[in-house]
Amino acid sequence: MAIPVRPRLLAALAPTFLGCLLVQVAPAAGTPQKAFDLTWKSTNFKTILEWKPKPTDYVYNVEISSGSRDWKIKCFLTTDTECDLTDEVVQDVHLTYQARVLSVPENNTYLKEPPFTNAPDFLPYRDTKLGQPVIKHFKQKDTQLNVTVEDTQTAVRRNGTFLTLREVFGKDLSYKLLYWRDSSSGKKQANTKTNDFSILVDQPVSYCFSVQALINSRKDDQQSPQSDTECSDEWESIMGETLIIVGAVVFVLILFVIFLSIYLCKHRKGRAGQKRKENSPLRSA
Repeated sequence: MAIPVRPRLLAALAPTFLGCLLVQVAPAAGTPQKAFDLTWKSTNFKTILEWKPKPTDYVYNVEISSGSRDWKIKCFLTTDTECDLTDEVVQDVHLTYQARVLSVPENNTYLKEPPFTNAPDFLPYRDTKLGQPVIKHFKQKDTQLNVTVEDTQTAVRRNGTFLTLREVFGKDLSYKLLYWRDSSSGKKQANTKTNDFSILVDQPVSYCFSVQALINSRKDDQQSPQSDTECSDEWESIMGETLIIVGAVVFVLILFVIFLSIYLCKHRKGRAGQKRKENSPLRSA
């Protein structure tokens, strides 16, 4: 038998029931979306964490930790989908860093633990990519080719000064030189653990070359992109030297011809004068 319910009791309980229903539905409807596709973008230790999606009615907090330290907020209540974490990871490039992206309401009033997504572990010394190197200086003299690679600056600082790749990686850093005769496709290779190459080429002709940086201890991302290609001007140098020599010889020849002409001219005048004296009649006493 159904239990009769009084209309007045239903009317009294209705607001309470509706309030409870809204409390249960509201969190589900307003729950921020978790971030995904968390990716580290790092070159020469300049390090940015990227993720998706672009938020609509919520924002993000980004936290980072080295494992031995508590989580530290770097980007707070941001609508961006990237966060620059360089200042944290360059404190010690040999540590492994963890990062996470938390999705929170715009007013940051969330009673529960906000949904978050962890980024892959990041070890700067191993994971940062090497930037494109730059050839600082080169010179070719006959069959001797000398190339110097510029010591690239990184985002790592010590006592307020930015360190170079060499200062960070030391002997673990080496360079590879690819060189070939101009207008030829056959390439040769040389390696050095310093920033300087000094190699013998086959012929005193123009050579083109580029360099790459390498971290020998790495299994992945070991090499940098190739530098811009440079070419020596050996042919121009040879031609220039040849023109100088030829010009000097021509100049000497011209001087010789001028002096010879002057000498012959004076010699002719002298002989002509002598003949006039010999052919002139003797004066009577």
